[in-house]
Amino acid sequence: MRISLFVTCMNNVLYPGTGRAVVTVLERLGHQVQYVDDQTCCGQMHLNAGYRGEGLTLARRVLADFGDADAVVIPSGSCTSTMRHLWGDVASDVGDRDLVRDAHAFAPRVYEFSEFLVDVLGVTDVGATFARRVTYHPTCHSLRSLRVGNKPLQLLRAVKGLELVELPRFESCCGFGGLFALKNAETSAAMGWGKLDDVYATDADVLCTSDNSCLTHLSALATKAPAVHPLAQQRPLEFKHLAEILASTGG
Repeated sequence: MRISLFVTCMNNVLYPGTGRAVVTVLERLGHQVQYVDDQTCCGQMHLNAGYRGEGLTLARRVLADFGDADAVVIPSGSCTSTMRHLWGDVASDVGDRDLVRDAHAFAPRVYEFSEFLVDVLGVTDVGATFARRVTYHPTCHSLRSLRVGNKPLQLLRAVKGLELVELPRFESCCGFGGLFALKNAETSAAMGWGKLDDVYATDADVLCTSDNSCLTHLSALATKAPAVHPLAQQRPLEFKHLAEILASTGG
């Protein structure tokens, strides 16, 4: 199987360790991973902001770069959802039949990281060890658009030494939402504080998600938490992408 990694813009710029962790896990399971050096944005932000032409230009670029892959694995529910659903929907809206055809043909080969492991490879135990108390926040796109369900939890439960604690109101949004956080900053921050209230209530050492956008939002708020949140003063909180925990063999 020709597996390609679409690392995402945010991971490429801010969290390169996440992409390396995905490769580590897949190689540990006996697979080779291709990386397209000149890969670029999926166009999500452009399309969400109404810049359809620019967003679809990026979609065509990704299709050209990854067209020969049997599977494209993405450590982000939002980018996966963009490729699987948004490209085709927007291309249909603007009447680009060729792009609709290509996007629909490409969509079944696009996988969020956890669903690729569980649904395609049939694996839940990836040989990881992570002796920490962890709670998991399911991101909105993975929960609602991709319907990944409990696949990340299955993977976390199989990690040696990991204590998984349920996050109260796990289905609630963290408040990031891409452009939403920029256009509605106060509401976004309030939603983030509500999510952190629930996280701190679990007494977890680590908050895990499958999208670094959510981790960026919550970790930024958490830098202010010790000054305003009594639970935050008692225990510092770490933030980890799912792939990083699954790649760990002793931390």
